[in-house]
Amino acid sequence: MAVTIKSEREIELMRESCRLLAIVHQELEQMIRPGITTKDIDVAGENLIRKLGCIPNFKNYNGYPASICVSVNDEVVHGIPTAKRVLQEGDIVSLDAGLIYKGYHSDAARTHGVGKISPEAKKLIDVTRESFFAGVKMAKAGNRLYDISNAIDAYIKPYGYGIVRDMVGHGIGTKLHEDPQIPNFAQKRRGFRLEAGMTFAIEPMINMGGWEVEWLDDDWTIVTADGSLSAHYENTVLITDGEPEILTLY
Repeated sequence: MAVTIKSEREIELMRESCRLLAIVHQELEQMIRPGITTKDIDVAGENLIRKLGCIPNFKNYNGYPASICVSVNDEVVHGIPTAKRVLQEGDIVSLDAGLIYKGYHSDAARTHGVGKISPEAKKLIDVTRESFFAGVKMAKAGNRLYDISNAIDAYIKPYGYGIVRDMVGHGIGTKLHEDPQIPNFAQKRRGFRLEAGMTFAIEPMINMGGWEVEWLDDDWTIVTADGSLSAHYENTVLITDGEPEILTLY
């Protein structure tokens, strides 16, 4: 495993890549309402990324056909936007997006309610987001990699939600996916020691029901096996000698 340590110059480029992605997420959030299609979100996202002088890093990544992953309700991740999928009042929708700025990648995800959503759906979204912050508290130089995983798991466990195991967080830099893999569920080992200059995409994916998932026939869209709702929250994070720096927060 080769975990890259970024130089000061590289960190500045990552900061800018992530700052621009935060703008994209903020703009897309404003769009979310009943009646728009998932394709509308993708088109707006790609246009904005290109207007900012960047490249959408998801487009054609291993053949993925869109710039924004738009996943609705029981879709966990990698939903493919389409003009046929219209958002309805009460849906929840996860937007996973990234871009490349001067060769450096950023990656972040948010789950939003569409119009008025159920208290149960809101709680799932909130707990998923808070589990990220529980995990990121452990993302400090000197701590161990799986301290992050164990903290997310410990936060989620009392709620009885399922923590997706088939997809995990990852390193990020000049590639969208770098070493290491960062599980969101508890690990028996503690993992290697974190060092300042490492950059990670930490991304809990949490199901209202069980953790098991299935792939749809498009070979991309991953759904909960039991049809329960799923939420996703992700930021690109810089490890420092002090508190971690969350690069994709607006």
